[in-house]
Amino acid sequence: MRTIFAINCVAFALLCSVYSNNSFAEPQVKKAEISKKQAVELAKKNEDGKTLKITDQNDIYTVRILKNDGHVVDVHVNKKTGKVKKD
Repeated sequence: MRTIFAINCVAFALLCSVYSNNSFAEPQVKKAEISKKQAVELAKKNEDGKTLKITDQNDIYTVRILKNDGHVVDVHVNKKTGKVKKD
């Protein structure tokens, strides 16, 4: 009797494991947002110079860069996609 109970417990545990890893389960993969440091790296790939300031807005980081010729440029980096746009 105890053996049957133990086998049932193992079978139940295996079924729970299969269903939790099943493709019917909700996908819980969420892509992490880009960090401020990553945003600065992406911005500096497009514009060479010294980083003056980074501003965290809704869906973008604005990275202010002082270029070697003295001009100041704002570069916008999308937090979710990493897409870079120059202002």
